[in-house]
Amino acid sequence: MQLNGAIKGYPQHLGAIALEEAGHQGWSVLAGDLPLPLAVLKADALEHNLAWMREFCQSRGLDIAPHGKTTMSPELYARQLAAGAWGISFATVFQAGVGARHGVPRIIIANQVMQAADLDSLAMLLRDHEGLQAYFLVDSLAQLGLIEAWHQARSATTVFTVLLELGIEGKRTGCRQHDAAMELARAIRRSPAVQLVGIECYEGALATCSHDSDRRNVDALMQRVQALARACEAEDLFQTPEILLSAGGSAIFDLVAPHLLPHLQRPVRGILRSGCYLTHDHVSYRRHLRCVQERLNLRESLRPALEVICSVQSCPEPGLAILSMGKRDVSYDLDLPVALWRASLGDRQTQPVPGHWRITELNDQHAYLRFESQSPAHEQPQVGQLVGCGISHPCTTFDKWRWMPVVSADYRVVDAVSIHF
Repeated sequence: MQLNGAIKGYPQHLGAIALEEAGHQGWSVLAGDLPLPLAVLKADALEHNLAWMREFCQSRGLDIAPHGKTTMSPELYARQLAAGAWGISFATVFQAGVGARHGVPRIIIANQVMQAADLDSLAMLLRDHEGLQAYFLVDSLAQLGLIEAWHQARSATTVFTVLLELGIEGKRTGCRQHDAAMELARAIRRSPAVQLVGIECYEGALATCSHDSDRRNVDALMQRVQALARACEAEDLFQTPEILLSAGGSAIFDLVAPHLLPHLQRPVRGILRSGCYLTHDHVSYRRHLRCVQERLNLRESLRPALEVICSVQSCPEPGLAILSMGKRDVSYDLDLPVALWRASLGDRQTQPVPGHWRITELNDQHAYLRFESQSPAHEQPQVGQLVGCGISHPCTTFDKWRWMPVVSADYRVVDAVSIHF
């Protein structure tokens, strides 16, 4: 990827450079070398999170195919694969194509695929990328019928490998009943268009941060998954030597982990799909990970790696400052961003913001920072001051950017990643 003035966050007065050159420019965010607002990734937190999740999975005999839709960043996929990820998960064939073209060897499309254009594209990816393994979800006879109709209309030789999805009443996709799931599994076994390789579910919709409730609901779901896997094996419905069992969002992955390696006749590969672990966040997932820490009695958990840095552009009335970021720059679907630190332009270090600073509203390009108007002058925001903000839900911050600098602890740019939403 080439960085140039047409891309948000890159200085328009500078000439174009290759993405790989960003870490060699000597840029400092605190010195004002890059325009604001700017989303950045903290290098030390990324490395910590990669190591933390690798140890979590390895100690439990599990693999991880982290959800690539979180970042849509090939450079971050490469880091995850280098840290031991089995593959990368995606939500659409388009996203899977980004992964395949950037060297991802195993792909789980954790969603139903059935449209002819998507099946055409997936078949092309499998033809064009030798050795690529790709899996997607099936949850109905109707979906299977559409796949078989495509297969017949194209006189296709491609046989897709699929996971049967087990769902939760009132939630997202997936078979609701065991008998319906078994009927579908038998139909897949007879189909010339697909092969059944495993079972998938998504437990994230159950997360409440109530330990007893979450554990009870996840246990019930995973008991259904295991019962389905045993029944499919008993009827010889799996069509590969190794059975894949996959679950694990980013909120309560610790609760599904003990259930992903049931004793079956064939080898089982348990695969988590947690994606937000890499960057984590300062609100929503941080709250959930505190619950994970409590359940596992951990001293340390994941660290937030993603921040959006902006500036105070106006202090129009007592108790209100307007920041130079808005809905086009930062996530707001789960929670508003939180102010973390402040610095004057040229400072070498940041300092925490006063406890009474609160971001209360976002417009397209502005954030409303409220503070105590009677506080001492040194606790009040100043025009031109930099403000570093934490985010909630990394997925919907990444999709607002085409690149992000990776920064050191003192906010010097040491690397960069591209983003392909």
